[in-house]
Amino acid sequence: MKRFLTLCLTVLLAVPAFSQELPKREFRGAWLHIVGNQQIKTMSREQIQQWFTATLDSLAAMGCNAVIFQVRPQADAFYASELEPWTRFLTGEQGVAPDPFWDPLQFMIEQCHARGMELHAWLNPYRVTSNDQEQLCPDHLYFKKPEIFRRYGKQLYFDPGEPEAIAHTVRVIADIVDRYDVDAIHFDDYFYPYPVAFEEFHDDDSFVRYGAGQGFEYWQKNDWRRHNVETLIHQVNDTIKAIKPWVRFGISPFGIHRNKKDTPDGSGSDTNGLSNYEQLFADVPAWAEKGYIDYIVPQLYWRIGYPAADYDVLIHWWNDKDYRGQLYIGQSISTFNAPDLDNPAITQTARKMRLVRELPNVDGNVWWPGWSLVGSALQDTLRTIYQKDMALIPAYTDIDAVAPAPVTGLKASAKGLSWKPVETDDVLQQPHFYVVYRFDAGEAVDLSRSSAIVKITRDTHYKPAEKRNGQHQYVVTVVDKCWNESEASNTIKW
Repeated sequence: MKRFLTLCLTVLLAVPAFSQELPKREFRGAWLHIVGNQQIKTMSREQIQQWFTATLDSLAAMGCNAVIFQVRPQADAFYASELEPWTRFLTGEQGVAPDPFWDPLQFMIEQCHARGMELHAWLNPYRVTSNDQEQLCPDHLYFKKPEIFRRYGKQLYFDPGEPEAIAHTVRVIADIVDRYDVDAIHFDDYFYPYPVAFEEFHDDDSFVRYGAGQGFEYWQKNDWRRHNVETLIHQVNDTIKAIKPWVRFGISPFGIHRNKKDTPDGSGSDTNGLSNYEQLFADVPAWAEKGYIDYIVPQLYWRIGYPAADYDVLIHWWNDKDYRGQLYIGQSISTFNAPDLDNPAITQTARKMRLVRELPNVDGNVWWPGWSLVGSALQDTLRTIYQKDMALIPAYTDIDAVAPAPVTGLKASAKGLSWKPVETDDVLQQPHFYVVYRFDAGEAVDLSRSSAIVKITRDTHYKPAEKRNGQHQYVVTVVDKCWNESEASNTIKW
């Protein structure tokens, strides 16, 4: 009853701000993590698949249009790979394949696309273990090339300064992009490891070997580290685009790029916490401006009013910088329960969503953790208010800005609606999804209305739920692999 009353109050307070048409284009992603997920190894293939599909059904029902699925948590694979061993998080032991055999990444790609959703493959580039108790399988790369790894704290990492560490990660990503129909490659916030108290990351050997030859003096070690990470990012993007130019590359950094106190020109955010630039040696804005990445998802996992890292301060900072590419906000669902500063009787949900929708350079959200979003109070709020209508992903016009040809021959029969795509040899213009719009009979066709979208599908047919009585009219459009949308088809009544 308490949850119901809270939801009703949230709805009443939020409706005035969002009673108009919801945005037709908005990225609505959810992170589905594997690392640390101990229940998977205790489940059968059928149980895992049922859990995955039920989760996707729930995410689709609440308006999500993309899943960021973790496939390489610790230099291992949640998919069939000849370059790295099967992850322990699937079978309980690294290097042991599932029996009966199946490929979780391929399964999730197919299931996401069947629901009109994208699949972004999420990899961690450097982490190898999470603690000193984990055992690597005998054929792990660590035992073949131990010199490119470093122990730090209780964990094992690739050394980002070792060229072979970069080359190996690039090979892994090339293999995924080549063999799987992924829509994007995604890195989170783990670059150089988060600092361990009173311990320095032990990369002096690689700095001595490579630093001077790369143009860095002995006092420029931190700049050299940032150079190492940027080299990886640049090579990954070049590799992706050489194989499949439409596959995007996105980064989800820690929410603070730099604190104002650490920037001589005052360009940092008015915050006081760990930063990507100083502690993790990741200059994400530079990567965006150089065109190495297609989207940024800063993890703004704090509440509005948090002294060291205020959500309000940070979302404005990222919006105002307006870096090249798209900007999505990494949202921790737990902080949406924090009380509103002006009215503690309600949560911060309405204010956070208002910021996302009103700031001009914010293109959507990614929810963390996606598994926990299902069944949460926020699920109902998204499903009934903020994401109640479907949305297209914003077009990646930096990659391609040409709209595909519209479908032809939209017709109706007792089986429903069907249409034909226009054949093309231009891969960028080939259909990614079809978008079905429904309007009342006699109503003007308006493709800007998100509420008119009834289906996003890869099929070339659609069976309307309502009976065929001629009271509705339909049109269909095509979105290509970069989400450019075609003109509408002919109109058909149903």
